[in-house]
Amino acid sequence: MSDQLLVGTRKGLFMLRRDSAGAWQTESVHFLGEPVSMALADARDGAVYAALNLGHFGVKLWRRRAHDAAWEACAVPVYPPQPEADSSGGATLSGVPAAAQTEGNAAGATAPAEPQSGRPPPVPWSLQQIWSLEAGGADEPGVLWAGTLPGGLFRSGDGGASWALNRPLWDRPERGEWFGGGYDAPGIHSICVDPHDSRHVTVAVSCGGVWQTRDGGGNWTCTTSGMVADYMPPERREDANIQDPHRLAQCTAHPHAMWVQHHNGIFRSGDGGMRWQRLQAQPSSFGFAVAAHPRRPNTAWFVPAVKDECRVPVGGQLVVTRTRDGGHSFEAFSDGLPAAPAYDLIYRHGLAVDDSGERLAMGSTTGGLWISENGGERWRMVSAHLPPVYCVRFA
Repeated sequence: MSDQLLVGTRKGLFMLRRDSAGAWQTESVHFLGEPVSMALADARDGAVYAALNLGHFGVKLWRRRAHDAAWEACAVPVYPPQPEADSSGGATLSGVPAAAQTEGNAAGATAPAEPQSGRPPPVPWSLQQIWSLEAGGADEPGVLWAGTLPGGLFRSGDGGASWALNRPLWDRPERGEWFGGGYDAPGIHSICVDPHDSRHVTVAVSCGGVWQTRDGGGNWTCTTSGMVADYMPPERREDANIQDPHRLAQCTAHPHAMWVQHHNGIFRSGDGGMRWQRLQAQPSSFGFAVAAHPRRPNTAWFVPAVKDECRVPVGGQLVVTRTRDGGHSFEAFSDGLPAAPAYDLIYRHGLAVDDSGERLAMGSTTGGLWISENGGERWRMVSAHLPPVYCVRFA
């Protein structure tokens, strides 16, 4: 089991460690007062990464090497120059016609106010946030992947010293239809690197569906067959490119087993994301977080909530649900979690499971942090007074 936990919050990065008595204690605090949008402990070399979103001062990325107390600044992803608006007055997104962009937003996107031309304004090609950060395969030392707002996927081959935008995905014409789900701009929040094939990478875009490459990023395919977007008109609900996966998770030992917590339910794939099955869970199939068991392909955890404008636990009762039979049935656990009324919301990256599949961590928007040592059946509060939690990662 992992005895170290990284907790990225609105006011810093908290590193916790489990002591010999089984208690979790804060070992150190870093970047106090600064929003940490994502953290990563790279098991290949022991380095720890922290992505900061400093608003007016921009996005920063820091790295602390193994056995080194000091943090060093890394490069951050940089977008290429943005093309100017076309002669008709509409902006182009990497060659996507302005008309296609307008159709995509009119079909259900939540877009900013339109200019007098009637076309939506262009999404600025500038880094707003590092929303996901993952290590490459074991055979790719130094390779990192970063998913960003506004919808860019970046790769580093040197541990974050430099980054390159993956143009084959960025230049897909379908990107003209991507739109924000929660943020004004679309974003890549989930990256799954196949542990059996480092060139096979799957990403999830909110809102833009699930995309896969099997050649290290040279070619991409949108794979959302079976997903349904109830927020779209009936004729477009099954469109691949406008699906809103909130979070994507993959079973490490059986990477063909994938799970998506979608805006319109829970979906599971048993064939590596090529086809998806919609599942029903109680008390709700809506939520943001999902964690997949690292060895058991039929086991996963979710945190249900009331959807859309509400986004609080159902009935004010915070629970974690678990399926162990591929989604045919779900159990709801609340032992050790706050009694109702409780209005903690768990963000996309606020739920994590360690390599054992038995120890889980969960952090909430109200600063609660809980640990389960038995697969989510019982929880123990570690802290009730952290800043709002953006991500939890075992190290």
